[in-house]
Amino acid sequence: MTKEEKIEAYEMLNLQLKGLLSEQNYTISNLANASSLLWNTLPEQVYTGFYLYNGEKLILGPFQGSVSCVEIIMGKGVCGESAEKRETLIVENVKEHKNYISCDGRAMSEIVVPLVKDGKLVGVLDLDSSEIGAYDEIDQKYLEEFAEILCEMTDFKFFEIG
Repeated sequence: MTKEEKIEAYEMLNLQLKGLLSEQNYTISNLANASSLLWNTLPEQVYTGFYLYNGEKLILGPFQGSVSCVEIIMGKGVCGESAEKRETLIVENVKEHKNYISCDGRAMSEIVVPLVKDGKLVGVLDLDSSEIGAYDEIDQKYLEEFAEILCEMTDFKFFEIG
């Protein structure tokens, strides 16, 4: 995919996200649709999904791809590190990253974008690719925009049972 094709794909992706989320703001529904949208738009993905912050650690949320870790301690792995620092992290080659947690042996590179709503961490967006060096500043720019749209249009409230 050329730089121009990538930008065009991301611009369409973010427009589609706004359309998908315009009628309601349910957390699980929005995250499920967002992960599917990413999965079906971006090539060479082995995982596109979310980890949600419960006040102590990250818990696996809606995703597309192979099975994944259920809990991630803050600071641990790329997701925990991104959440703790509240900054996007790009790992060109996960096999060389000391703080990487391996959930799928096909993953070669990763980008994690923190999800912050009203100044509070609510989770992270996590993408893994089967290609080394799959993510760059274009991915960061548009995925951060994707995360902002998602946080703005999602309530991040969960069901209470009982």
